[in-house]
Order: sequence, then C-alpha cells, then structure tokens
Amino acid sequence: MSDSSKTARGGPKRASAMIRAAQGARGAPEPPLAKPKARPAQKAASEPSKTNLGSPAAGHAHPASDVSREFLVSTEREGQRLDNFLMSQLKGVPKSLFYRLLRQGAIRVDGKRVKPEHKLVPGTKVHVPAVRSAAAGAPILPPSEQLDWLEARILHEDERLLVLDKPVGLASHGGSGLSYGAIEAMRVLRPRHELELIHRLDRDTSGLLMFAKKRSALREVQRLIKEGQTIKEYQLLVHGRAPRDAFEVRAPLAKNLLSGGERVVRVDADGKDALTRFRVVRQFANFTQLRAQILTGRTHQIRVHAQTAGLPIVGDRKYGNPELDIAIQKLGFRRMALHAWQLQFELQQETMRFGSGLPAEWQALLEQLD
Repeated sequence: MSDSSKTARGGPKRASAMIRAAQGARGAPEPPLAKPKARPAQKAASEPSKTNLGSPAAGHAHPASDVSREFLVSTEREGQRLDNFLMSQLKGVPKSLFYRLLRQGAIRVDGKRVKPEHKLVPGTKVHVPAVRSAAAGAPILPPSEQLDWLEARILHEDERLLVLDKPVGLASHGGSGLSYGAIEAMRVLRPRHELELIHRLDRDTSGLLMFAKKRSALREVQRLIKEGQTIKEYQLLVHGRAPRDAFEVRAPLAKNLLSGGERVVRVDADGKDALTRFRVVRQFANFTQLRAQILTGRTHQIRVHAQTAGLPIVGDRKYGNPELDIAIQKLGFRRMALHAWQLQFELQQETMRFGSGLPAEWQALLEQLD
C-alpha cells in the first residue's frame, strides 16, 4: 500500500492514511504500557464551572503598567522559543500582543526580525518596545476558588517538575480570547518558580499536563519527547466499533487555516509524519473505548487519526460527528471524550510514572452504555 496519493492537478495534496494491525506492523516493538501512580488523597475543593475556565468573566483584574526592556539571554534560556521567553518575562502582557509585535518586526533579537518559534542563543539581546499590559479592570488572573480547585489537582511536584490533572475546559495557556490558562494559573500558585509548559493539551482534553520548574528539566524532558523516549497514553471513546483489538494509524499531518481563521489539521502527503497506536479497552453496541499511544507529537494527532480510521471521538466538535453526538448529549455527557491517561519516562536515571483516572462524568457515561 502506498503511503501517499495525490489528487488531480491543481487540487490539494492529501495522503491516504496507513491503517494496519499493530501485530503485523514493521518497526520498533511497542514499549510496555505504563502503570498509573496512585493519586494521593487531596483536600476537598469545590469544582468551578467548566464553561468559563480562563474566560474574561472568571478572572481578577491586573494593574496596568508600561514596560520597555532589553533582555540578555542567559545560558539557562538556551534553546527556548522566543514566544515562551516573552511570556515568562513579561507576565500580564497578552500573548496576542507579542505575536502582533513580532509580525510587525517591533520585537527584535540582536536587531533582527525573528519569528515566534525562534530558538534563543545565550548572549543575544531581545528588545521589546514599550507595551501596555492589560488595562486596569481587565481580568487576566484566575479567581481564588479556581486556584484552590487546581491546587488540589496537582498530582506530583518536586524540585524539577509539576504534574497537573488538567480539567476539561481549561486551556494550556491563555490567548485567543482567554484571559488565562493552566500555565498562568500555576505561575500564580508557584510565584517563586519560573514555570514553563513542557507540552500542551487541547482545551477540551483533560488529564496529565507537565510543567518544568527548571530550564534544565524543560530541555531534558522536551528532548525525551522529541526523541520518542516517553510513553504517552490517552483514553478515548469513539463512535463505531474498532475492526480489531490493536491497530495503528500512520498518516502525515499538516496544519491549515480555514477562511474564517480557524486552525484545522488535515492528513496531507506533504505534512509531518505521525504515528498513533490504538488498543481496544471495551466494545459497546455503537461505541468503542480505546487507549491511544502517540509515537509522534503532532497537533490534534489522536483526534485526526481517529477520524481517519472512521472512529470519530465522542464530543469532538472539530473532527467528530455532531449528529451522532446528539444521543450522547441526551445522556448528560457534553465534553470531548479524550483524556491524557499515562506518562512515563526516565529522568536522570529515575523512572517517572504518572497516571490520571477517568473523570467522573466519563465513568458515569460508561455505566449507562453497559
């Protein structure tokens, strides 16, 4: 079977996804599945509404202030993306403003125009013009009740890492109309540490989200992820019945922008290689509960690969099937059924293993499907 095919001349290039039984797939053997670490007992905290996590109405005001600075990049910041550096140094300035200034060439590195993904080099200088942080009265910080709730969802913390059981509805970071996300909330909870996101989860995906408390830990874990030395597993519920107990989807993915500015990911022959392994957990009459292990870390990878396999994720408003979701919504389930379930890797000769159980609303749905 060919990995890719092209449409008629002038049409968009697309790839025919390779879906095959995992048993017969060539390449490296599948690594052993991680066992989730038991979640410690946590203090009680009332759960805020999932619909307004990070929304402007949910936050506290941040005072306005003018800032005009030049930063000298230290060795600790080597390899960090410029956009992440700016957000860590100028807290309270909207992310969208950084991107606009970068597009305009107003933010420069050693006097040169650069892109947001530019990797910093020690000894270079980052010049940021005078900008205005959020105006007085503009809410950008999470309210105290949400901070208490998120504090109770921290599964692990040491001198290098912090692992959060991210709730559905909370973005990994602020922006695109959101005043704050998980990283901004964690920085409020841990003001003495310069926390950085190690990876990201979609807003509608719940589960394990890692933060680095040291630049050295950030670089090392991101290197492990890039080199495929981490085990990342998700649980998902899909429409339809899986054709076999174990299968994989290998299909290159590319980001696209629709006319309205919405970002979508498509299978495309010119995209980046992406591989997802699926295993059946339970079969229902019209649904399948799956585990997915991603061997590459592409945006929306599991969601698009599940769609490609003819098994759209329940509640996925971008790549799912809204007509099929109506029946599920009548059962009271109104979220995307994708959960970051397990993480495992070796860090400085120590095995790090984290697990997050399925959310209560998901467990209640499975009981109704039985």
